[in-house]
Amino acid sequence: MTPPPIGNRIRRLRFEHGEMTQQELAARCGVSRQTILALEAGRYGPSLALAFRIARIFATTVEAVFTWAGEEDTRQPPR
Repeated sequence: MTPPPIGNRIRRLRFEHGEMTQQELAARCGVSRQTILALEAGRYGPSLALAFRIARIFATTVEAVFTWAGEEDTRQPPR
């Protein structure tokens, strides 16, 4: 199975916020430590709700936590 094309800065943000552990972040998000591990490793793409919860915990935007590493959207905007 191909990993999702979503990059993230979760590990860096955890360490910038008092060296928060994966378990601490998981508890605050309401998910398992394994989910945080899979997110950090790029093996799992978060739900929209989880992405917002993580961003809120770090007092930042979803875009500051997650990046789209897939193909660029080459569609033309509607006229």
